Amino acid sequence: MLLYIFNSIRWRGLVFLISLIAPFELQAQQTHRRDNYTGWSVRITQPIDSLVLHKSTRRLDAYSKKQFIKYYIVSLGEEPLGAKRVEGDMRTPEGLYYINDRSRKSSYHANLGISYPSLTDSLLARIYGQSPGGEIKIHGFPNRHIKSQETDFLNTDWTLGCIALHDFEIDELYDAVVMYCPILILP
Repeated sequence: MLLYIFNSIRWRGLVFLISLIAPFELQAQQTHRRDNYTGWSVRITQPIDSLVLHKSTRRLDAYSKKQFIKYYIVSLGEEPLGAKRVEGDMRTPEGLYYINDRSRKSSYHANLGISYPSLTDSLLARIYGQSPGGEIKIHGFPNRHIKSQETDFLNTDWTLGCIALHDFEIDELYDAVVMYCPILILP
């Protein structure tokens, strides 16, 4: 009887969670909203120990000690709907990952590595008979880009599955995010 009650509560919780997330899935193809974006004006002064990405609104929230600090408007993979399943699908992953690397030697200004693929991601890709891919990063603009391209980079989804920000924003995150910081990527 207790097992039945536990499973029932767990199932209802999952349904509730899906009902909260599902409406955002429909909004994933909206254009970016760079007009009136003022997130850049808040300067981070404390270490960032957790991140939450809302793909549907292109918003990356930064937290320190469970307290909201700042948000960033981001660009995603060229196919923003759905979770990354296989290499080359142009999607940004969804799920719980962590920052596992950082580098200034990058083709995209600077970057923070995301721990994709997880074991589950790898198993799902193998079910499809393909590779899950890898090298998912939070990064800036491509090196040697032309200044006039920045508006397009900020207002379109252009990556191969990564999360992209303005160069000064990735510099700020690069300095503030602690290693193994969890990042929850929501639809």
